[in-house]
Amino acid sequence: MLAPFWLANMICSQCQTAFSCTSKEGKCWCFSLPTILPVKKGQDCLCKDCLIDKINAELETLYKTKTNKELVQLAAKYQNQFPVAKLDYYLNEEGFRVMTKWAHLKRGYCCGNGCKHCAY
Repeated sequence: MLAPFWLANMICSQCQTAFSCTSKEGKCWCFSLPTILPVKKGQDCLCKDCLIDKINAELETLYKTKTNKELVQLAAKYQNQFPVAKLDYYLNEEGFRVMTKWAHLKRGYCCGNGCKHCAY
């Protein structure tokens, strides 16, 4: 018997790395990431790192083409999403977590601390 598609071993079409589509809910882990990329019929799957890189590239385009109000509206539906490395934060040279512009947009307001990537 074949394993369900979300348990099968996959090969990333970008970097050729093997990965699994596993989740406790029976959905692929990619469903926990923002769904901002256009989906094309028959499109191959990407590993988590490549998919996050592609999402970040799309976000960079959106930052240049959308108003801040539109970006806040887009990010609002992901406010309760658990932070994802490389998408919501990165570690700086000292090992501190630095929030990305996307994380600030998801938060929805400025905290007034002068954050490096504040969207407000």
